[in-house]
Amino acid sequence: MARRCELTGKRPLVGHRVSHANNKTKMRQLPNLQTKRIWDAETGRWVRLRVSANALRSISKLGLSAFARKQGVEI
Repeated sequence: MARRCELTGKRPLVGHRVSHANNKTKMRQLPNLQTKRIWDAETGRWVRLRVSANALRSISKLGLSAFARKQGVEI
């Protein structure tokens, strides 16, 4: 299963961990993904999604259907 938010499309970032001696080693910054059952009031059903914590905050504010439309994603 890909580490990707189903609504926002956030995915892991790649960079370097840099030591004091300026040695660089590869590292990955993973998105804060949560698997949640979210109630969609417009369709009247539960939807199971793997979304980022940031997306959860936006869903709380706007509602699932409105947020998905804003992101251009169909549920």
